[in-house]
Amino acid sequence: MHWIEAKVFFEAALPALAAERIAQVFLDMGLPGVAIEDPDEPAPEPWAESPALRPKRHAVSGYFADDAGYRRKALALETALARLGGQEGIASQVTYHRLDDQDWAESWKAHFHPVKISEKMTVKPTWRPYTAKPGELVIEIDPGMAFGTGTHPTTHLCLNLLETHVKPGQRVLDVGTGSGILLVAAAKLGAAAVFGVDRDPTAVAVARDNLRLNRVAETAYGLAAGSLVGAVQGRFDLIVANILTEVIVALLDDLARVLAPQGCFICSGMISRNTHRVEQGLKALGLTIRDRRKKDQWVALAAGGRGR
Repeated sequence: MHWIEAKVFFEAALPALAAERIAQVFLDMGLPGVAIEDPDEPAPEPWAESPALRPKRHAVSGYFADDAGYRRKALALETALARLGGQEGIASQVTYHRLDDQDWAESWKAHFHPVKISEKMTVKPTWRPYTAKPGELVIEIDPGMAFGTGTHPTTHLCLNLLETHVKPGQRVLDVGTGSGILLVAAAKLGAAAVFGVDRDPTAVAVARDNLRLNRVAETAYGLAAGSLVGAVQGRFDLIVANILTEVIVALLDDLARVLAPQGCFICSGMISRNTHRVEQGLKALGLTIRDRRKKDQWVALAAGGRGR
């Protein structure tokens, strides 16, 4: 399979909001995920073995299969970007670059370094050496053709909240699991069973590989390809969703069916300006915000029912 990288360079008064809008365009077209480049993101921690290459411009990239439908998708993308320019003042320019599976997978490696999540948790790529401290929880990840490396602020925030809210013996569901990084973290933090769902079958395969890489017992996890929680059965003590605002709002319609009565819901992918939409939906479900964290312009919430 060969792929075409569509990279959208943009300028906007609120770059994080613009990135979310452009990312939603890609997701509405059925793409499994996006890569966001933010030149304003803080430099890597000084202890990292070498600094990641910083992007020079704001950009969002998506990947089309290089097939007969490519030109139709490119036209749809450019039409949607023009609409964003007229409605929201987001000036953008898109470039296209052909690459194969190996190019895509390898392109992550130049930018992915160990990420210190907390004093007790570090995410490291499989190909980087790292010496763990005694008792340190190390999550090994190879993103392959999926998304989720721990470097984006929303993933960082979700990992922090999982460290605080996961309790031994819990059942945990990750909606939009990507590389499976949050599932691995939950399992290492003591969850008895973890389940991930992603609409991209490739992401599901990558998540399975990462769970095995981190020695999570096959009897302790489940994975499925699907949209949100439509096909999910049973209830979970903790549900985490690191996705976009629009998708979180849609997810709330089904949340009560799969979240245990005193369960915890963790979500991120919202910027400060849009957080109120998720908060209103949580309130309508009778959930109360128990924990709120912010990194750059991104926000993560942990909410629970009464008595939690």
